[in-house]
Amino acid sequence: MPLTVRAARLDDAPAICALLNEVDVLEIGHPETDLHTVEADLKHPEADLPQNSWLALAGDGTLVAYGLLWDESYAERIDVDHYVLPGHQDAGLRLLDRMEARAAAKAAANGVRRAVVHLNLNSAPTMDTALLEARGWRVVRRYHVLTRTVAPATDPAPVPPPGVRLRDCTAESDRRIAHDLLQRSMAEHFDFQPTGYETWLEDPANADLDWSLVWIAHLDGVGDVGALLARNDREAMGWIPTLGVLADARGRGLGGLLLRHAFAVFAERGRDVVGLGVDTDNESGAPALYERHGMAVHFAVHTWEITLPAPG
Repeated sequence: MPLTVRAARLDDAPAICALLNEVDVLEIGHPETDLHTVEADLKHPEADLPQNSWLALAGDGTLVAYGLLWDESYAERIDVDHYVLPGHQDAGLRLLDRMEARAAAKAAANGVRRAVVHLNLNSAPTMDTALLEARGWRVVRRYHVLTRTVAPATDPAPVPPPGVRLRDCTAESDRRIAHDLLQRSMAEHFDFQPTGYETWLEDPANADLDWSLVWIAHLDGVGDVGALLARNDREAMGWIPTLGVLADARGRGLGGLLLRHAFAVFAERGRDVVGLGVDTDNESGAPALYERHGMAVHFAVHTWEITLPAPG
């Protein structure tokens, strides 16, 4: 069957969302991709869809594979997304050819000699990983998506210990503080890419952020030492993209306090499941923290990496 490969457009978002949900069903048993998330990816200022996106369409026009590339490092680190239906591995490879070539070209434009490309895939993906390995890709990291059920009866708002206060970020000044805290607390984490406040706000994914779901932990005599960013715009569950406590303030129960506070607020808003992602090799103690608070593995994700020479 003939195959057409072209760049994505914003009006392709519903078809892309349908493909991603078909992949979700095959990988984790049910759909978990929201249309607004796909649209935010396509609208991102760095997306450059004509150069950095690819659709593979079967002869009948059915979308069978999708790829997106973005460059937040402006150096050698390049990220890609790649989705393919199981019976269309040839289409997946066609997109990988283009994605790898584009990643190498981006690295050259950034003035570096190589591209270090990362791709996150479910641990049991629709992509044939033997094909990735044959091209030189390898797994370099493992993440878990964790979930926990919540309810008002079992998750009341926690009472902060003496000397600790939590506040939301409905004030503009607190939004900047929360961003700074999360950037600093995440700086040592694998694959972290620093992002300035204004650039972060320009991301369409943050356009409708509910700042009443972003909290700062303040420690008397020390100052603001941690923050949690939560989102209530996913259909499948309440979501916590980021939780961070500065290194000098860890071990005081602040991460757990922020987490329990988020559970309580989500339960109060009618959510019954809350989720987040964690690096299984995280050295800050986050995996153990989440386990202590009743979170369990929903599915696993592997980070695949390939290093490509930059042309010229």
